[in-house]
Amino acid sequence: MTNLRVAKKDDCPRLMELVHELALFERAPEEVTVTLEEFEEAGFGSKPVWKAFVVEADGLIIGFALYYVRYSTWKGPRLYLEDLIVTESWRGKGIGKLLFDRTVQEAKEMGFNGMTWQVLDWNEPAIKFYKKYEADISSGWLNGSLSKEQLCRL
Repeated sequence: MTNLRVAKKDDCPRLMELVHELALFERAPEEVTVTLEEFEEAGFGSKPVWKAFVVEADGLIIGFALYYVRYSTWKGPRLYLEDLIVTESWRGKGIGKLLFDRTVQEAKEMGFNGMTWQVLDWNEPAIKFYKKYEADISSGWLNGSLSKEQLCRL
């Protein structure tokens, strides 16, 4: 039996395990540089910037959807789904749908003008999943970023 609920601070160590599992799946394990303390502070500190829903089975978190508010000058406030993660042994069992549906509901409840996320172009199972929702999967935009180290040098 599974249970869907809002994430709490005590969940952070398990959420970080799943983040590392996702990074390995996405072929970029070295890219996870956030510490557990930074992650906890960002979600549950004095100025939280993210929220999440988790699904647990027998007391173990098996997946989560982490999101935050994004503002588009073209579209207005939107929910940004940063990560939708289901541990490998639970994939294909409806856990991702449960999390995605709850996140969609949150976007509607918060009155956002939409919801956005990214998906790797080679992740066919995820693309197929999102297309079941009639989601627009666009191409043409390239991701830009600066690391903490790069910011410090500027």
